[in-house]
Amino acid sequence: MSLLRQDSPDQLDDAARGESFTRGTSPIVLASIVAAIVVTIVIAAYVKAGQKPPAATGQVLQVWAHPMHTTTPAFDANGVPIPQDTSDQVLVFTRVRLTNQSKIPLFLIHVLANATLADGVHSSYAASASDYDRIFVAYPDLAQWRATPLNTEAMLQPGQTLEGTFVTSFTMSKADWEARKGLDFTVAFRYQPLLNLSPAAPVTER
Repeated sequence: MSLLRQDSPDQLDDAARGESFTRGTSPIVLASIVAAIVVTIVIAAYVKAGQKPPAATGQVLQVWAHPMHTTTPAFDANGVPIPQDTSDQVLVFTRVRLTNQSKIPLFLIHVLANATLADGVHSSYAASASDYDRIFVAYPDLAQWRATPLNTEAMLQPGQTLEGTFVTSFTMSKADWEARKGLDFTVAFRYQPLLNLSPAAPVTER
C-alpha cells in the first residue's frame, strides 16, 4: 500500500503547474509589447524627419528666348575675300524667385538651364550678373527687355526671398530649339539638395 501512495501533495500535475507557467511568461509578453511600441515610435520619428520641407523653394516667373544666326563677313578689312563662317545660338532669359525657408543661411552656387532635345539633355550655366549686363551692350536691340539680374553667388538669409533674371546660352539652331521636348532649371545651394524648377508659362520668343 505504501508504494501506491508515493504521490506527495507537493508533486503537482501539469494542469496544476499551468498557473506558474502563465505567471512566468507575463513579463516576456509585456517586454515584447513595449519593444514593439518603441520601434514604432522610432520609425515614425525617422519618417517624419525625412519628410521635412526643403530648405529652399522657387518659381520660374518668366522665360523668353532670342535665337541668333550669325554670318561672318565675306571680305576682310582690305577687301580681300575670306571664307565665311556661320553660327547659331539661342540666348534664354529666365526670371526666377527663390526663397530660403530654412533656419540657416543658404549659399547659391549655380543655376543650370536644361533643354531636352532628341539627342538628349543640353545644359547651360547661368551667366554672372556682370556678364548679363554685357549682353545688352553687345546686343543693344535687346536693351528694352533688360531686367534686374540674379546674383548667382548670393547668400539668402532665413526667410529671405531673392528675385532676378539670368541668361543662359545654347549652341543650336532656332529649329532645334523650337523642337525641344522640355525645358527645366536646376538651382544648387551649398550643402543642400538640388532644387528643380519648371516654367509655369510657355516660353516666348523675342
